[in-house]
Amino acid sequence: FLLERQAITKADALDNGVGRIPAMGWNSWNNFRCNINEQIIREVADAMVNSGLANAGYQYVNVDDCWMHSRDVDGNIIADKTKFPSGMKALGDYIHSKGLKFGIYSSPGNSTCEGFVGSWGHEQEDAIS
Repeated sequence: FLLERQAITKADALDNGVGRIPAMGWNSWNNFRCNINEQIIREVADAMVNSGLANAGYQYVNVDDCWMHSRDVDGNIIADKTKFPSGMKALGDYIHSKGLKFGIYSSPGNSTCEGFVGSWGHEQEDAIS
């Protein structure tokens, strides 16, 4: 019995820091749903740093559904320029400048839950753009 219990409580893992705490952060969907924009996301990133959440391990700022508009002629996804006038790269650069990580939602289907353009057939270009 003692050997069985010992085997259950011991786990072999790499000592590389991964998985010591869960992935912690903020997601736009929980509060704003589709009512998001660049200013809100920047203010959230600022608040995470200024409130001490970033120092406590909250490191992700995740933009959920409704940020996208369409695709260009080459199939690249285009952000809604009204909601995100500086573009998603500039927003990501701002979030990264705060020492935070930037997450962005898409759907593996033809459209997102809210009916915006999904990643079906564009997975590669969406992952690198």
